Amino acid sequence: MGELHRILILGATGRTGKVLVKQALEKGYEVNVLVRDLNHFKVKHERLRIIEGNPLDQEILNEAMRDCRAIISTLNISRKSDFPWSELRTPENFLSETISRVIALSPLHGISRVIVLSAWGVGDSRKHIPGWFRWFIDHSNIGVAYRDHEAQEQLLAASGLEYTAIRPAALVNATRPTDVLVSFDNSPRPGLTISRFNVARFVLDILAENTHLRKTPVIST
Repeated sequence: MGELHRILILGATGRTGKVLVKQALEKGYEVNVLVRDLNHFKVKHERLRIIEGNPLDQEILNEAMRDCRAIISTLNISRKSDFPWSELRTPENFLSETISRVIALSPLHGISRVIVLSAWGVGDSRKHIPGWFRWFIDHSNIGVAYRDHEAQEQLLAASGLEYTAIRPAALVNATRPTDVLVSFDNSPRPGLTISRFNVARFVLDILAENTHLRKTPVIST
């Protein structure tokens, strides 16, 4: 695909990010990744460029964006375990602070296409999630991520970027390709889960097709 199809993937060491990097390379993309610790990223490929550093460091982020034509972020607020009340590893505003830097730097690189993973339950989709899950958002550290996802979406909506903020249902680890259900305002009613494998497929499909611009689709299977 060449340099015109080089993309930057943020969050490449995460569970969804790893799947996305693998699929992007299989599809022929040239890929930049920005990782905070090289010890957590062992992938090697001739079309893969690895930059070490924190995306909150604007100079390092600027270097990671070099030659790219699109940015995909699978970043999330990290906790020390999956326990809902577990202590945070990242700042509470990690997502919004990162995307604010992406927005500021994108014009310097001629980048207009940005895709981020948000979550079902963010923004106007909150009223459609199960009540028990709203309780966890309101009463545990899960809520920190949801609030920062919403702040990230608001920053993108106020920018001039051609963004998509994807709101996946609960993520699971199945690896079978299945049809992805795309919902807006609870229509059609989303399923409860989607695999990381199918999230990555959807991301790369809408990147290639240049669809769902300036939208926040809920996706599920």
